[in-house]
Amino acid sequence: MPFSRAVPKKMFLTKGVGVHKEKLNSFEVALRTASIEKFNLITVSSIFPGGCKIISRKAGLEFMEPGQIVPVVMSRSETHEPNRLIAASIGLALPVDKQKQGYGYLSEHHSYGETEEKAGDYCEDMAAQMIATIMGLEFDMEESYDERKDLWRMSGRDFRTRNITQSAVGNKNGFWTTVVAAAVLIV
Repeated sequence: MPFSRAVPKKMFLTKGVGVHKEKLNSFEVALRTASIEKFNLITVSSIFPGGCKIISRKAGLEFMEPGQIVPVVMSRSETHEPNRLIAASIGLALPVDKQKQGYGYLSEHHSYGETEEKAGDYCEDMAAQMIATIMGLEFDMEESYDERKDLWRMSGRDFRTRNITQSAVGNKNGFWTTVVAAAVLIV
């Protein structure tokens, strides 16, 4: 099947952190701790394909080989400022009723000064807003996600969300610190 027409059938979420005196090497170490350093990663946009199954990282890696071209939705943040808090997050929103809405959304968020929990919640909220829009659900940006989620659930057009987030504090000696979070799509 030509790559351009391939629709991923499996996906896994992963995250990692790396520290090194060189920026590029710090990124490589982050990819290594996320177990995706052996692949040629191509960043793609934010659609979670209909019929795609979420599997564990361990199971997903069994379908892959070094050098393989792999589509990913990736978030990355880096710093060489000592003690600076960084985060990278991937959010996912999937319809509960896949017959009405056949696909979901992935979102990416990278930030400074946010805790892992705050960055993850924000990223999940972004994915939820994307799916809510195509489901025809109205929302007020000023309301909290929890308030909107309750309204959407009551409307009968429910979806579920989750995130994977990696945060870190910049190395105290000024080495580069990089965090990554990724949704790895297996074609």
